[in-house]
Amino acid sequence: MRKAMVLCCLLAVGFGSCKKQEGGESKTVIAVIPKGTLHIFWKSIHAGAIKAAEELDVEIIWKGPLKEDDRDDQIKVVENMIVRGVAGIVLAPLDDMALRIPVQNAKRSDIPVVIIDSGLNSDDYVSFVATDNYVGGRKGGKHLAELLGGKGKVVMLRYAEGSASTSKREQGFLDAIGEFPGIEVVSSTLYAGATVESGMEASENLLAPLKTAEGKLTIDGIFCPNESSTFGMLRHLQDSKQAGKVMFVGFDSSEPLVKALRAGELHGLVLQDPINMGYLGVKTIVQHLRGETVVKQMDTGSVLATPENMDEETIKNLLKPDFATWLQE
Repeated sequence: MRKAMVLCCLLAVGFGSCKKQEGGESKTVIAVIPKGTLHIFWKSIHAGAIKAAEELDVEIIWKGPLKEDDRDDQIKVVENMIVRGVAGIVLAPLDDMALRIPVQNAKRSDIPVVIIDSGLNSDDYVSFVATDNYVGGRKGGKHLAELLGGKGKVVMLRYAEGSASTSKREQGFLDAIGEFPGIEVVSSTLYAGATVESGMEASENLLAPLKTAEGKLTIDGIFCPNESSTFGMLRHLQDSKQAGKVMFVGFDSSEPLVKALRAGELHGLVLQDPINMGYLGVKTIVQHLRGETVVKQMDTGSVLATPENMDEETIKNLLKPDFATWLQE
């Protein structure tokens, strides 16, 4: 018994898989690896993970790439956590293909993985905890179609290649819009990229050929599938004096997007529950580690915020998630 305790302590020092507590017990260490760390969405995921860790008496290591296009960095983070010997990993894969091998390596090292937010093209995980992104995309498409009265021209600015979550939202949007024969999708192939700045540039490239000589847009509606693409498009519309002159539906929330929704520059935001997603991701991996049965897939839900319902309590809490309660910045 004493040898086992000494070994655990050595592992705690050398690899960080357990943390010594009073009384000689060790605390389970879980790595939570987001796609990025800049956006409000990921701060909310972090807050939910901390909430679960405190409730379940485990330790979390929050580590991810700065930007959501750094596949190599996220792969390195996963590999480092495997070497470190964490008890489990909660991962939001930046790329559904590129992260397959690291997750497979974790499984081979007896480190279970729970996938959150965005899917992985593999079955080497314990559970997938995320919004039903296809359904979320359909909600955005249906809302935009209804705003347009079932007729008009629309565009979609995609997010990034390899991102399973936004790919499903984009497909859901296109399928929903396709049910309205009076609506034409005039562009749906351009990508915003991982930052607001790249989103602004892509928005300008997308809309430039869709303007009259006087600068008026010749389209009636726009859809963007995540926070950064929505904000990039909003910034471009504001800069070109077109904000509020075209129906615009986005995805996720941040302070500027909430302000735009109230101002009538945005006409809908499909909202996830990132605090709950982070919470359930950590809770699920801990349940698995403790020998409890967990479901293979869990839908954390989505709702549509509009200028009309944005002050309702449930919607308000999702528009402005209270991550500061758990996350000290």
